Amino acid sequence: MSGESVNDRDVLPTLPWRPAAIFFDLDGTLADTAADLAAPVNAMRVQRGLAPLPLAQLRPFSSMGARGLIGAGLGIDRDDPAFEALKNDFLARYEAAMCVHTRLFDGLDAMLDALDARGIVWGVVSNKVERYVRPILADLGILHRSASAIGGDTTGYAKPHPEPLLHAARLARVEPQRCVYVGDDERDIEAGRAAGMLTVAAGYGFCGDARPPRSWGADHLVETPGALAALLLA
Repeated sequence: MSGESVNDRDVLPTLPWRPAAIFFDLDGTLADTAADLAAPVNAMRVQRGLAPLPLAQLRPFSSMGARGLIGAGLGIDRDDPAFEALKNDFLARYEAAMCVHTRLFDGLDAMLDALDARGIVWGVVSNKVERYVRPILADLGILHRSASAIGGDTTGYAKPHPEPLLHAARLARVEPQRCVYVGDDERDIEAGRAAGMLTVAAGYGFCGDARPPRSWGADHLVETPGALAALLLA
């Protein structure tokens, strides 16, 4: 793997080698979960007499889960004494309706079919807790095909720690150096690099509100789900 990153060179049109396994972040990378993640915080706003916020305003914070959405929607950060109760309220609302609007990004169902046909193992490594990851993948109809359904609590470590990705590689019985990790958050790229995997930044995802994806140091950057499929299937 090259030590260069996309802020040092042009993005290569193809992977440098055929991967044995490809792992995906869930929220904002494999599936568009933003509407279901935004719904709890908007319901909490309405309960407090506040108008709901547009999805486009909350979308960038979706990859940060309860912490990011409570901060963006209610102006409360994790150091506030009120945060824990708000987080518990948010999570209860979310768990009750996780899969109302959640869908795979356009074309990624066909991409997963193509990976299966080529014998390339794929799986999911998310920072969501595992008890959310599995039902979402099941609702999307892909849990039984996924080599991993790892959450932020599966290994005792969350990304950017590399252990969740290393665990996924062990489950797939593939060396990390033969794996690709795709994510829409800088911590995804940090985790992938620390695990020794080739990394792809999903610039079409939620991506937070801080540093742009081009600055994350990923090996590849894609701006659409179609571009991701083209890269992985080239």
